Amino acid sequence: MVVADRWEFSQVVRDRAVVWRREAFLMCGDWPLAEDLVQTALLRLYTRWHRIDPSGVDAYARRVISRLAIDEARRPYRRAELREALPETPVRAAESAMALDVRAALQKVPPKQRAVLVLRFFSDLTNAEAAKVLRISEGTVKSQAARGLTTLRRLLGEPAETTGQSKGSHR
Repeated sequence: MVVADRWEFSQVVRDRAVVWRREAFLMCGDWPLAEDLVQTALLRLYTRWHRIDPSGVDAYARRVISRLAIDEARRPYRRAELREALPETPVRAAESAMALDVRAALQKVPPKQRAVLVLRFFSDLTNAEAAKVLRISEGTVKSQAARGLTTLRRLLGEPAETTGQSKGSHR
């Protein structure tokens, strides 16, 4: 990797790593694991930097992070570590109880649905963009998002249709 490429890579990491870490956390629910997922993604990004289109860096990183999070959730030893309640952690004053409830409920949503929800509603990607990141069809993104939202609403004790949006109205 040439010096200019290293500098460009460093700039992208500096600008995007925090966002990728937040997305990874929402997908896996564990800060240390989120950091590991991002580090693995950065390593893969670095080794393929010369082949990646600069406009596709975010999509590539999100694809790697989401796949790693889904794979990690499927590992047998991870299932043994699932907890009923969140561990005691300091909460910043700005975080509301609702945000904590949503985050806890999100961890109970199946991994693939969780990845779709994070990409669609936290990262604000379109169905097409999320489908490209996850390498699945737009129809699968729509169905996984619908199932994930239904599960999330059930876990939060909300009626199934509380958003006022009709099916397919969000991009």
